[in-house]
Amino acid sequence: MTTWQAILLGILQGLAEFLPISSSGHLVIVPYLLGWPDPGLTMVTMLHMGTLLAIVIYFWSDLWKLAAAALSSIKRRSLDDPQARVAWGVVVGTIPGAVVGLLFADLFESLFGLPRAAAAFLLGTALLLLISELAGSRRRPITSISWVDALLIGLAQMLAIVPGLSRSGSTIAAGMLLGFRREDAARFSFLLGVPIMAGTGLYQLAKFITGVADSPPVMSVVLGMASAAISGYLAIAGLLALVRRRSLLGFAAYCALFGLLVLTGVLG
Repeated sequence: MTTWQAILLGILQGLAEFLPISSSGHLVIVPYLLGWPDPGLTMVTMLHMGTLLAIVIYFWSDLWKLAAAALSSIKRRSLDDPQARVAWGVVVGTIPGAVVGLLFADLFESLFGLPRAAAAFLLGTALLLLISELAGSRRRPITSISWVDALLIGLAQMLAIVPGLSRSGSTIAAGMLLGFRREDAARFSFLLGVPIMAGTGLYQLAKFITGVADSPPVMSVVLGMASAAISGYLAIAGLLALVRRRSLLGFAAYCALFGLLVLTGVLG
């Protein structure tokens, strides 16, 4: 993989991670369409670390408040603080994805070699977004989140281990179907990505350092992560501004059209 390819994939990763269009699906399909080499799971994971950096920078203040609220709730043995409920909701919502990621890591890696499968799952993302816009009440603030809400959103995140099923799309859709406001569902989705991205990234980084995993060029990794962080930051700001005024139906239409074009062979 060339340096420019890594930079372009980083930009793609940053945009597609937070816009509900599946970053993993695009990282499978786009190299296939352009005739580029498969970036491999190590490179893909490092690009995710770039988007993790974007989340941490954008939500730095929120993350500190949530951590402080969680620690305070332990001392007081109470979840009266709404911020503590959100913090523990992130913890609970992380569990399903973490368990599935550990149990089915090899299956997940094998799916990165199947562009048409990723295209098919893009149709699933489109369907989830469509249903959430049509059926979601979108009235609840995220501070009203319960353990059950968090677990259900976490199960939606678990599904997104498959390339083509958008992590942000599935979790935002689940939040909206549970009645949360669109913007609140998006913010919780981004916060929920922090533990799972950090855990996956550290796991893959350890394999990379020990030589167990494939070893992409260090410069490509660094520049890819940097471009993913910058484009990811812009995507977070852009999506949060957009969902205050507009629906996610445009993203649903894009996922459906792109998936169908690849599946039917119009693209590729």
